Amino acid sequence: MKKIISILTVVVVFACVLAGCSANGNEKTVGTDGSTSMEKVIGALGEAYESDNSGVTFTYNPTGSGTGITAVAEGRCDIGLSSRKLKDEETAKGLKETVLAYDGIAVIINPSNPVADIDIETIAKIYKGEITNWKDVGGNDGEIVPIGREANSGTRDGFESITGTEDICKYRQELSSTGDVITTVANNPNAIGYASVATVKDSVKAVTVNGIAPTEETIKDGSYKIQRPFVLVTKDNTALSETPQKFYDFCLSEEAKGIITKAGVVPAN
Repeated sequence: MKKIISILTVVVVFACVLAGCSANGNEKTVGTDGSTSMEKVIGALGEAYESDNSGVTFTYNPTGSGTGITAVAEGRCDIGLSSRKLKDEETAKGLKETVLAYDGIAVIINPSNPVADIDIETIAKIYKGEITNWKDVGGNDGEIVPIGREANSGTRDGFESITGTEDICKYRQELSSTGDVITTVANNPNAIGYASVATVKDSVKAVTVNGIAPTEETIKDGSYKIQRPFVLVTKDNTALSETPQKFYDFCLSEEAKGIITKAGVVPAN
């Protein structure tokens, strides 16, 4: 009897763990999983939705774009969050994307670094290891320390695609979250990194790229070139349960636009 109770206890606990991001597991729960760059905007949307819908619980698991996409494909999550477009092999698995917003990827350096502007070609040369000293780009004499995200990151995918550095970047460190990149650059006067514009803090400095600062206006009109979509990922031809569907619709509504803008990104609609 004790053995049966123990087994049932394990099953219940396991079910409760999954409930935080379970697809259709709880009609009053919305589970999201994925991009760490989307933390601010999805958190703001989730908070607003919870506030307007009594009894609803919103959860967000910051695991990275690739992991969030996989969570949806495997049925472990209602809505995945990706800071890049889906790849052909992902849509082939029955996934679909809906662009929620557009976000600039800021190129960040330590505030003590006097460099103010870097063009995309120079950024690419830095990350490919062709330019290795800050004095060669108008800074102080010091070895450049390129910081980036891990291979599963949507931010990394977007950055490397735009700069033409896919699979050839010579990173000194590859970090698992946007926050880690910001902290590392803030603590190293010779570091350079990249992060979602919405997450940039005063502890780092975002340089202009080709003379253009990453702002809502320049992201919207396309003049700031290092930008990517924030995507909601769901299963194609598979209906969400009632509460996740209402949250999904809320994210794309007129009401949500102000929340998205306040979070520092540009609404897609």
